[in-house]
Amino acid sequence: MNSLKIGDRVIYPNQGLGVIEDIQDEAFNGEKFRVLHLRILTNNTLVLVPSASIEEIGIRRLVSERAVKEIFDYMKNGEVEVSMNWKGRYKEHVNLMRSGTILDMVAVLKSLYYLSLIKPLSFREKKMMEKAKELIVSEISEASSLPSAQIERKITHTLSHCFKDIKAGLDI
Repeated sequence: MNSLKIGDRVIYPNQGLGVIEDIQDEAFNGEKFRVLHLRILTNNTLVLVPSASIEEIGIRRLVSERAVKEIFDYMKNGEVEVSMNWKGRYKEHVNLMRSGTILDMVAVLKSLYYLSLIKPLSFREKKMMEKAKELIVSEISEASSLPSAQIERKITHTLSHCFKDIKAGLDI
């Protein structure tokens, strides 16, 4: 990720789309560090990230347009793993969201969408489902240069079609 430059758009795990506004060499306790000034677009927060920590944090480039098709193919398949133990399921979903990979976020969205069809979600799970959807929509929208509303409709359609045989419940 040393090839990142000012103006690049990246994904910050569990925060979403960001743009690199500046890259500076800064001193701290007598040591010099290359620091990225990363603006998170959803909430306009400026995050300073030492370049040595980029991989550890999970900052990554946007998915490619080709990967978008693979993401929707993954959403379409009816396979989903859902633990009925709320505590274990929630912890697993939190870890998947923190990983920062889009497929992990899609797995969370898909799992919670399926679960919402068979039983009401807890408040925390509803919020997590909304967050996963928001992060996925913003990344796919940016990667494919399509409006967020169009991506959101496509995700909802894809998931509802995937689980069409399940009793209708909450919409996402």
